Amino acid sequence: MQEGRETEPLPHDGPLHDDVSRLGTLVGQMLAEQGGDAFFERVESVRQAAIQRRREGESVDALAGTLAGLQPHDAEALARAFATYFQAVNIAERVHRIRRRREYQRDGTLPQPESLLDVLTRLKEQGVGADELLGWLDHMQVEPVFTAHPTEAVRRSLLEKEQAIVRALIDNFDPTRTPQERREDDDRIYMALSSGWQTAEASPVRPTVQDEHHHVGFYLANPIYRIVPAVYESLAQALKTVYDVETPLPQLLSFATWVGGDMDGNPNVGATTIAASLATQRAHVLEHYVEDLGTLARLLSQTDQRVHVDAALAQRLADYRQRFPQAAASIRPRHADMPYRSLLILMQARLRATEDDVHSEGYTSPKALQDDLEIIAGSLIDHRGVHAGAYAVKRLIRRVRTFGFHLARLDVRQDSRVHDEALAALFNDSDWLSRDVADRVMRLQPFASGERSFGVSSDANAQSLHDVFDTLRDARTRYGTDAIGLYIISMARSAADVLAVLALARYGGLVAASDTSPEHARDGKTPNVPIDIAPLFETVDDLKNAPATLRALLDDPLYREHLAARGNRQWVMLGYSDSGKDAGTLASRWGLQRAQLELLELAQAAGIRLAFFHGRGGSASRGGARITPALMSSPRGSVAGVLRVTEQGEVIHRKYGIRALALRNLEQTVGAVLRASLRPRETELREDRWIEQMGRLSVKSRQAYRELVDREHFVEYFRTATPIDVIERMTLGSRPASRRSMRGVQDLRAIPWVFAWTQCRSIITGWYGLGSALESGAEEFGEEALVEMARDWPFFINMLDDVEMVLAKCDLDIAEAFSQLAGPLHDDFFGLIRAEFELTRRWLLRLKGSDALLDRAPRLSRSIRLRNPYVDPMSLMQVDLLRRWRASDQQDDTLLAALVACVNGVSQGLQNTG
Repeated sequence: MQEGRETEPLPHDGPLHDDVSRLGTLVGQMLAEQGGDAFFERVESVRQAAIQRRREGESVDALAGTLAGLQPHDAEALARAFATYFQAVNIAERVHRIRRRREYQRDGTLPQPESLLDVLTRLKEQGVGADELLGWLDHMQVEPVFTAHPTEAVRRSLLEKEQAIVRALIDNFDPTRTPQERREDDDRIYMALSSGWQTAEASPVRPTVQDEHHHVGFYLANPIYRIVPAVYESLAQALKTVYDVETPLPQLLSFATWVGGDMDGNPNVGATTIAASLATQRAHVLEHYVEDLGTLARLLSQTDQRVHVDAALAQRLADYRQRFPQAAASIRPRHADMPYRSLLILMQARLRATEDDVHSEGYTSPKALQDDLEIIAGSLIDHRGVHAGAYAVKRLIRRVRTFGFHLARLDVRQDSRVHDEALAALFNDSDWLSRDVADRVMRLQPFASGERSFGVSSDANAQSLHDVFDTLRDARTRYGTDAIGLYIISMARSAADVLAVLALARYGGLVAASDTSPEHARDGKTPNVPIDIAPLFETVDDLKNAPATLRALLDDPLYREHLAARGNRQWVMLGYSDSGKDAGTLASRWGLQRAQLELLELAQAAGIRLAFFHGRGGSASRGGARITPALMSSPRGSVAGVLRVTEQGEVIHRKYGIRALALRNLEQTVGAVLRASLRPRETELREDRWIEQMGRLSVKSRQAYRELVDREHFVEYFRTATPIDVIERMTLGSRPASRRSMRGVQDLRAIPWVFAWTQCRSIITGWYGLGSALESGAEEFGEEALVEMARDWPFFINMLDDVEMVLAKCDLDIAEAFSQLAGPLHDDFFGLIRAEFELTRRWLLRLKGSDALLDRAPRLSRSIRLRNPYVDPMSLMQVDLLRRWRASDQQDDTLLAALVACVNGVSQGLQNTG
């Protein structure tokens, strides 16, 4: 499996070409060994035919003919073979990113673009002084939020095999490795490939919430836990290099998760999973601390005959010897003269006691553990130990400050409709859901304020929510206030939806314990609800109405009192996925941009801080984007030192699966937040005109998109022209694929919606409606106006760049083969899709002044061209298998297994699912 002649390496990419060839050769050898020579030859013949089809511009018919009618087992094996190749290419590209980072660091002439050194250099050139920069650092908050959205569920054992391949390739960076060592590297890679081939990609059993937690925990408790201190060290070094400043850095990074707390549409999530997730996360992080203390104990072997220690350390050691006599007795007599090692062993005993909630000798808080570590670090520094272990101790201190005893904050999410159904039962009001907003607000206020209380209800929804808030109350006591993140309201549409959460929280007993003092009671105040509530605005109409919702909340004295207790900061979550499904990519993006502009203006007038939580997905259709362009094109003031964004599906693996790349990603994220906060793009006098024009483009784009999805029989067409029925059968996640019965597109979740259109290679979710809007705009206010926006407006530039990438991944000939599965509906819909595609492509190239897609992104273009000949056979096999599976009334499980292999392979190749 070698690269075709049409994909010659770009400058600096020679080693990548070598790695791809090396891995391709090993994959080929493995396939021949595992499947036999005839199987390998079949793979090669299909590959060559696919390359020729691309090179000669042939139709898909001939290639499709060679793949039709394969036995299910043979089709599955063929799909897995190509997927294994993609795995190898993806690994090689990730390792090459590490190689390029090292080349920049080794060269030292210029900083790597978007590194912290590069960002600080740029900021200094733009007039940012050290004091201004440090002032922003003091209130920065960057918090990636890991969700359980089912777009990737690779087994942990396969993730570990991938890491073995990565380590072998990185070892090859060393030019002094001997031929024998290189052969041993190949043997390690070959073993990982072979054992991976013999392992199913996913379990046939749908994962539980706990399984999803272990999957996300793999990244949180391994790569991320390890590299967090290095982010701060990189920033400290950049500060020293650029500003000649050395100063302790404040806390910038934290992490959160939805796993176990995302109840929206998932009946498997509730109070029990919330409690289990928090307990598991606590156990994971404490286990890591125990392990790290052991490592430090082995490192800090200083003896009291050679060095002195601070009195505070000696006192702490004597105290712990008394409190933990069994652990003290376990210290070897020959180690008794090692004060640091002895104290660390006793600290391990205290940490183990912390794992038992009822043990009085455990650490009561992460701060207590941090204090012990600070005593050790201070003593080392005071006694010539800066280079004798203090650095390692400080790294653990940084981890404790970041992860606490909770590892990641747990968000909780529920649909506003579920809240309303519970309230209907609590109010004993069957008309509750149909009442207008003003009526609901009036009736909710005394319950939201605590003046009145609901009685006990036997309603299942009411009881479930009572238990959730009761569990959150207990969790605050058990795990600390930092363990709980936001309470997010899906499909939030009014102030009543937010007040509903306050009322239900009080019903469940979630009130601040510190507010129950007699003095507080004498003031006539009720305890506040100690949780940040974030309405999630998802559809374009909800985004349009978001300012009215926020205004109503801020005009309510009751809610302003709640907000004051939360530091006068209001969180708002923006839904990129459902807005795109609702209105198409252009209308969605503009709706999100406009909502931020209007909400910021409203918050500023009200004197509160507004923080946005960006619900981005993996693909461009769901808001996936490179972080720096995304933040630099966002409204001025929308970042303001704070970035909270979801990480999900294959994005988690791509960004955080390898330590060096996790470090690079977090550095880029921190750097982008600094740039967008300290020096956002300059005020542009033409922007008012662009905003007005974009509003009109958005209306036209949405109209074109809705004309397609609202067309009669569209849902039937979607269900037959895409593999959505296969995706719904896949055991990717614990959550159902649709919110309710499928009455229309609105009832399907955005992830399987995008996943299905991506699989059939039309990816209409990422571009449909844009071409019609641009053509209409050219007629209405002139092509030159569009060219100006495409050249000078970061928002429009960023959107067009993302659409261009999506168009480059499309193949309308293969999409047509899928569409023909819809029978007569093919003629009703596919002509519209192809015409809009060509219109979008034509206008995008005109506005960019390009002759071909991705002309200005040669590395991305080459990556896509490299993959296409391997994706095509799996797509065409999928068409044939779908036809046969549906003919069996979806009963043939061997065909389904082959289809799943094709879906997985195409996902690997396109590097996008939902």
